[in-house]
Amino acid sequence: MSQKNETPILVLSLLITIGLIAGGFWWFSRKSGLDLKNQISSSNTSTPQASSGQTSGNTFASVQDVPTGLFSYGGSTSWAPLRLVVDATIQAARPEFRLRYVESSSGDQGSGTGIRSLIDGQIAFSQSSRPVLDEELARAKQRGFDLKQISVAIDGLAVAVNSSLDIPGLTIDQLKSIYTGTVNNWSQVGGPNMPIKPYSRRMADGGTAELFVQDILGGQAFGSNVEFISTTTQALQKLAGSPGGIYYASAPEVVPQCSIRALPLGRTQGQYVAPYQEPFVLPSECPGKRNKLNIEAFQSGKYPITRNLFVVVKQNGQAEQQAGVAYANLLLTEQGQELISQTGFVKIR
Repeated sequence: MSQKNETPILVLSLLITIGLIAGGFWWFSRKSGLDLKNQISSSNTSTPQASSGQTSGNTFASVQDVPTGLFSYGGSTSWAPLRLVVDATIQAARPEFRLRYVESSSGDQGSGTGIRSLIDGQIAFSQSSRPVLDEELARAKQRGFDLKQISVAIDGLAVAVNSSLDIPGLTIDQLKSIYTGTVNNWSQVGGPNMPIKPYSRRMADGGTAELFVQDILGGQAFGSNVEFISTTTQALQKLAGSPGGIYYASAPEVVPQCSIRALPLGRTQGQYVAPYQEPFVLPSECPGKRNKLNIEAFQSGKYPITRNLFVVVKQNGQAEQQAGVAYANLLLTEQGQELISQTGFVKIR
C-alpha cells in the first residue's frame, strides 16, 4: 500500500483512539462521581485543615479570633469541673490565650459575684449557672456597655442527703416545703422520725441558689430553719456528718460523691427520676466505683430540675469582649462539647 493511502487510515485510527480514551474517561467520571473541574478548582483554593484532620470548628486549634494575652475570669462554683478539665485543655491547645480564675474578694463565689466582678471591670468574662438578671443588665448599661449570655452546656440540680437516710425520693412540692420551713421532720415526707436540717448557699452569691428560689420555691424566701454555707465543699462535709441534713447543688458536684447520696426527684408522688444511672452505687463500693450522671434524663427533660450554663460577655468592643466570645466558641466546638460531656455536664449541641 502506498504512503498516500496510509495517511487517511492513520488519521482515522488516531481519531478513534482519542474518542475511545475520552469516552472511557467520561464513563469513569460518571461512575465514580469525580468532577474534574471541581477537583482542579479545589486544589487551587483549598485552605489548610487543623492538624487533627478535622474540619474547621471541630477543635480548639481551629477557632478563629482568639486573642493573645492573660485574661482573668470568675463566677459560678458549678463550673469547677469544667475549669479543671476543659480550661486546662484549652490552655494546652491555645497557649497564647492564657486564663486565670479569680476568686471574689468577698470570699463568696458564685454566678452573682462573678457577674458583679465583670460589671465592675475586675475580670474579662464570667461563668454563670443562671441567666443574667434585669438589674445586672441595667447596671452594665449605666457603665456604658451591654452583657451577652452564651449557652454552652446543660446541667441538672441534684438534691443530696446523708447516705444513711432511708427515703425513696422527694417531689418538687415536698422539697419546697422543706426549704420554706413548712415541713421540718423527715417523717412528714415518708422518711424516719428525724428533724430535717436544710443547707443552702446564700441567694446573693450563687446562681444555683437563685435558680432554686425562683424555680423551686416560686420566689418565696428560705425558711428560718435553713443554714447558709459559703461553698458546696463545706456543705457536703456538713451533710456527711448530719443524719437529717439536705443540700442541693450542680449534679456533677453531687452525684459522684462517696460520703453522701443524691436523691431521686419527681413532679408527682412515687414518680421519681434519679439524677444518677441505675443501679445505684453503694457508698461501700465507692471510690472503686462511682455513680454516673443520668444524662438521658437531663436531655429528655424527665428529670425535673435542669438549667443552662452560660458564658457572660461584656459587649464593649474591646479585648474583654473578644476574650469572652473566643472562650464560648472554644467550648462550643466538638472538642469542647465532648470534654463538657466527660466532666458530667450535657452537651448543648
